[in-house]
Amino acid sequence: MQSSLVAQYLKDNPSFFEDYADLLADIFIPHPHGGHAISITERQMLTLREKNRLLENKLGELLQFGEENDAISEKVHRLSLTLLAARDAVEAINGFVYNLLEDFAVPHVGLRVWGIAGADGDQPEFQPVSDAVKQLAENLGEPYCGPHVAEETQAWFGESAAKLRSFAQVRLATDKTEGLLVLASEDAERFYPEMGTLYLKRIGELLSAVLLRTIPLGQVSRQEA
Repeated sequence: MQSSLVAQYLKDNPSFFEDYADLLADIFIPHPHGGHAISITERQMLTLREKNRLLENKLGELLQFGEENDAISEKVHRLSLTLLAARDAVEAINGFVYNLLEDFAVPHVGLRVWGIAGADGDQPEFQPVSDAVKQLAENLGEPYCGPHVAEETQAWFGESAAKLRSFAQVRLATDKTEGLLVLASEDAERFYPEMGTLYLKRIGELLSAVLLRTIPLGQVSRQEA
């Protein structure tokens, strides 16, 4: 008889071992980790212990993820308070970049915002960008994480540019201005393609909203890419 048929019969007849209770004590099977044979009851206990161990490991992972998310949420909250306290666009950007560098421990932050008439050209974030970068930002529906950025974007990081191995790119957009936020690291695994981007997107939305609030309407001009 095929073993599959035996297994199916036992499934279909759960009362079998009630009718033949003594049989359980007489059946011995190999130990799952080698060694002497053990009874079915002992084997069931080992299986339950293994399932319990797997559940404990899974619970530990969930608790760790929860703690990490709580820590990130706290940092985003502090960033939000910094941005809300900003009196103008320059103060908002300076506080934003400082927060990412110090609180989030992002090694390098690059940022460009366009569409602001009369913006201070000495402020790196307001320096002009090419049409290609504007098009890239416009097409960036979701944050990008990975090893590649445009040469122009990488040049924003000056002498550190050649050492950078991973990047996160986030679009900034309101109905008045647009921009591109780029985070970078020498660690190739810091911003990897499979990582979650929810908090990156929220951070970009926060800065976008604050820039719209802190820039007087008379200083905003919509520039076509």
